[in-house]
Amino acid sequence: MFFRMIIGAFRRQWKKMLMIALTVALGASIATAMLNVMLDVGDKINEELKAYGSNITVVPNSQAVISDLYDVEEEKEEYLAEETLGEFLTIFWANNITDFAPVLDTDVTVNGNDVQLVGTWFDHHFEFKKKGTVYQRDTGIINLRSWWDITDGKWLDEAKLSGDCYAMLGKKLAETLGVKSGDKIDVKGKNGTESLEIVGIFESGDDEEGCIFTTLSAAQRLSGAEGKYKKAEVSAITSPDDELAVKAARNPELLSGDEYDLWYCTAYVSSICFQIQEAIPDASARAVRQIADSEGKILEKTELLMALITLMSLIGATLGISNLVTSSVMERSAELALMKAVGAKNGQITLLVLTEIVLTSVAGAAAGYFMGYAFAQVIGQSVFSSAIEMSGMVAFLVTVLIIAVTLIGSIPAVRMILRLRPSEVLHGGH
Repeated sequence: MFFRMIIGAFRRQWKKMLMIALTVALGASIATAMLNVMLDVGDKINEELKAYGSNITVVPNSQAVISDLYDVEEEKEEYLAEETLGEFLTIFWANNITDFAPVLDTDVTVNGNDVQLVGTWFDHHFEFKKKGTVYQRDTGIINLRSWWDITDGKWLDEAKLSGDCYAMLGKKLAETLGVKSGDKIDVKGKNGTESLEIVGIFESGDDEEGCIFTTLSAAQRLSGAEGKYKKAEVSAITSPDDELAVKAARNPELLSGDEYDLWYCTAYVSSICFQIQEAIPDASARAVRQIADSEGKILEKTELLMALITLMSLIGATLGISNLVTSSVMERSAELALMKAVGAKNGQITLLVLTEIVLTSVAGAAAGYFMGYAFAQVIGQSVFSSAIEMSGMVAFLVTVLIIAVTLIGSIPAVRMILRLRPSEVLHGGH
């Protein structure tokens, strides 16, 4: 009998129920899209910030100590062994390290001009063997300098060029020297002279436009630092800093056992730096604070905005449901009064109405979830140029929120049912 009455109500008031379902679907779609984007936005923002370069710098430990104590760069040149670069691939968070490249800079002379030459990896296939395990990675500054605009020629591709006597020049230096891609320049360093063929000219908008970028091996020969590098730039996907990360960054030894395990097993920039220093004892890994701090601030503001949008959509759905359900009860006042007159209790009538509304809302929420899925993908493709990963937790959370919104929105209608007087309604009263 109970379900027959519900089916009858749907038949008689299908337009009203459809409006309730549409209202719920709209709220659910926005909530679904925003919550899924919120859960996935951390990695998306992190990937976007990687376009601005590395977020970790690795230097010799002695150089870092002197810089910290005296706030100056050490005059004596310190190096790290090239073979230590493979250790980046052995740490706990190795998969979060998306790119890295060694840097070896040295002063050289070209046609009487004093120039800084930078040796590094461009698009480098790297292999490292340790304890029977082979680690491989394609890495280099092609991704770490993604903002470079190649105005002439192309990127230096180590795999497609025979030998290592190639270079890329900054636009300002190329104009000073009067050279273009395809030309050769004689570069005189501390340990001899190399003839380098110019592969490309780049525009970066900073001091690098006055530099020569060449292969690491060529820079090592010119500087006399065979098998060495001065620093490494590392780009890693990290979690935004929180209280624990700030505390650990000051001194990991101050953490309790549980705090240390949580910090070590979370991709904070400080924990990744710590693990690099564990793997390379002679090195000091430091976060590039501008990028690390920007990531946390941007993420917090983005998540707050999405949370507010979700909240406002749910409030709007609550108000819409309240109006529609109250209107429905007013239209059915004679029917509900008659039910009371023949012995139905307030609780039974309330349960009947709420069951109708909840079933309608669940149907609307299901439709809204799929609408939200499509909406989330539109946001992902238009803002981040990638798909948004959908979380099963969001489906459960949206269902709970919609049921809560439906029940809250039905409160005025329930109060109206409780105040309904059969004698007044059935005999023409108000």
